[in-house]
Amino acid sequence: MTEIKFCGLRREEDIFFANKILPEFAGFIFAQKSFRCVTEEKFLELKKILDKKISAVGVFVNEKISVIEKLAKNLDLIQLHGAEDEKYISTLRNFTDKKIIQAFKVKKFSDLALAEKSSADYILLDGGAGDGKVFDWQLLKNFNRKYFLAGGLTPENVSDAIKILKPFAVDVSSGIETNKFKDLAKMKKFAETVRSENL
Repeated sequence: MTEIKFCGLRREEDIFFANKILPEFAGFIFAQKSFRCVTEEKFLELKKILDKKISAVGVFVNEKISVIEKLAKNLDLIQLHGAEDEKYISTLRNFTDKKIIQAFKVKKFSDLALAEKSSADYILLDGGAGDGKVFDWQLLKNFNRKYFLAGGLTPENVSDAIKILKPFAVDVSSGIETNKFKDLAKMKKFAETVRSENL
């Protein structure tokens, strides 16, 4: 069964949309360079109305551990989407027991070797840094570790991704947006497509 993560939720409407569809994960971006970034105050407002069946994931890029520690109290999982290494993960575990997702940009086979060795609870494989580009899925053919698949997924191509790769979860942000805002129709279509492949 492939699970669903909607990432980059930042408005009340986004939460209402997610609550209707009930993906397994909802991602909140705390990286200031992203237009989808939320402040701690905004996140707490959104978290209050997020259905408790949905796990809240905080997405961080090379953030100070003290910042993550503070936010982790209201998160279910922590996603590291920068250049964080094993030492960083080890240090972070001293401050929180929340599960960690480590993201890797996949360009070649050697990137997967690094991902396989990660001590994070989960790994996420992406084509870039949230730029909505599909990478070469053929690289994953003999990859055995469970992973979140990200990078350029849309309601139109997610069916192929699941048939070919059978990932643990699919992670989507720009693929469910229109003019940079979450689109309920696209979110519904994405989830329906994933769930039809799970039948």
